[in-house]
Amino acid sequence: LQLESLESLLLQTPSEAVARSTITHSSKLSKALSMRLAPSKDTSPLRHYWLQFTFFVQENWKRIWVAGLWLSICIALFIWKFIQYRNRAVFNIMGYCVATAKGAAETLKFNMALVLFPVCRNTITWIRSKTKIGAVVPFNDNINFHKVIAAGVAVGVVLHAGAHLTCDFPLLLHASDAKYEPMKPFFGETRPPNYWWFVKGTAGWTGIVMVVLMSISFVLAQPWFRRNKLKDTNPLKKMTGFNAFWFTHHLFAIVYALLIVHGTSLYLTKEWYKKTTWMYIAYPVFLYSCERIVRLFRRHDSVKIQKVAVYPGNVLALYMSKPPGFKYRSGQYIFINCGAVSPYEWHPFSVTSAPGDNYLSVHIRTRGDWTSRLRTVFSEACRPPTEGESGLLRADLSVGITDSNARFPKLMIDGPYGAPAQDYREYDVLLLIGLGIGATPLISIVKDVLNHIQRGESVGGTEPDGSGKAKKKPFMTKRAYSYWVTREEGSFEWFRGVMNEVAEKDKDGVIELHNHCSSVYQEGDARSALIVMLQELNHAKKGVDILSGTSVKTHFARPNWRSVFKRIAVNHENQ
Repeated sequence: LQLESLESLLLQTPSEAVARSTITHSSKLSKALSMRLAPSKDTSPLRHYWLQFTFFVQENWKRIWVAGLWLSICIALFIWKFIQYRNRAVFNIMGYCVATAKGAAETLKFNMALVLFPVCRNTITWIRSKTKIGAVVPFNDNINFHKVIAAGVAVGVVLHAGAHLTCDFPLLLHASDAKYEPMKPFFGETRPPNYWWFVKGTAGWTGIVMVVLMSISFVLAQPWFRRNKLKDTNPLKKMTGFNAFWFTHHLFAIVYALLIVHGTSLYLTKEWYKKTTWMYIAYPVFLYSCERIVRLFRRHDSVKIQKVAVYPGNVLALYMSKPPGFKYRSGQYIFINCGAVSPYEWHPFSVTSAPGDNYLSVHIRTRGDWTSRLRTVFSEACRPPTEGESGLLRADLSVGITDSNARFPKLMIDGPYGAPAQDYREYDVLLLIGLGIGATPLISIVKDVLNHIQRGESVGGTEPDGSGKAKKKPFMTKRAYSYWVTREEGSFEWFRGVMNEVAEKDKDGVIELHNHCSSVYQEGDARSALIVMLQELNHAKKGVDILSGTSVKTHFARPNWRSVFKRIAVNHENQ
């Protein structure tokens, strides 16, 4: 390094280096500077709340209209059935209790049918991949919507069962003979002798059993129980965890069978065509059953482990053979099952390999019991890395290490399934932001963009539509910005190979990588001046960053997002 180069390197501030590397064109520089001017603040509180409301609507309009439609249908069904029983003779005995119970029953039938749709992952993945419905329907919130419908089911159960057990049956038992006369076609010539007569009837015991099973499933599905957050001293600790959630959730198979029996044994309805429970749930149950059959036959138990690496930060990287006919998009995820850890648990992980790769990879951060046991099982079959390799422990079966193959547990995968990030191909400019292990779907996207660059398809190119036909569609991406923020410098080991590959093969600079280590003070801070200087010297001399070990220079502290958004907006107007 020449003396004058060292002098200029040490005298310049980090902000100058960043500014010189990010904004070069004078017109763009002037526009960026003008954007620093603070807008005049409007002191009107009414305008402030109006802006907050408009931003909320812009962000959540899909959720708003879907939730509004669902709520409107529930209210309409309740009112429709309520008015029906308001005009029947039974209203003279049971009053508003029976009208409330039957109105709640109608919403229950609708919600018990609807609650299955959000968990039909294959159907949702097909719809969002093959149709444009995703533009107006928030498929990303399918599990949240499933929980909302479950809450609606809970409200319906409380109203329906509560009105019958605490109001309807006692009123009928204490009704006068004159009032009971119209009820003889439904309850018999003789008045029911006692309260137990209603409970032991088919409609009674099926309803009570359903309430008990649904209560167990609902409670154990709560985060405290499902994620095993209870204290060790709590006596319910042994009844919690994923397995308890998984088994009790499948009690709903019994609930749906009892629901059909319950719906055909109604006290106040005798005509078969008015017993509509089976009409509500027939198609959803058929669809969900087909989903489970497809998952059962599609699960690939022939996945072979090709390479394993255990990285700093408790991250396990698994490289598997791609099953025949397995097609996916970057950003999607798969479910993984390891029988050596748990024969029933299936956990979702984002795919970190690109569709063009001849292998399938995932990076798993060990946070819970299942992932910790998985890391332990695979670590036992690994060896320390040799010189030039990253990772704490490694096992690469592609280079002749076959003795470890027998010790590797078998893996089964299920998928792929749709995720928000899979829609990146619809945009010409990408801004990818990942925090910690959350960068896994973004790594797959970066690799896919890089593969298209190598094939000369980064600008105005084409790509196959995934169906195997000759039909082509354009690959939209012309520029990609990736920002990865992590607290630990050891995290850069996870995707070092990808960063080196981008630096080597992306000659036109289509992909711009930015790594940020948030545990170090920002570059302008005096407390980080020494490490910044060492970083600049090492990068200028060897072209390698001292933190990441790649040619991608690491920045310190969190990004200034206002500056990031501003620079990209200036560089890509109307894109």
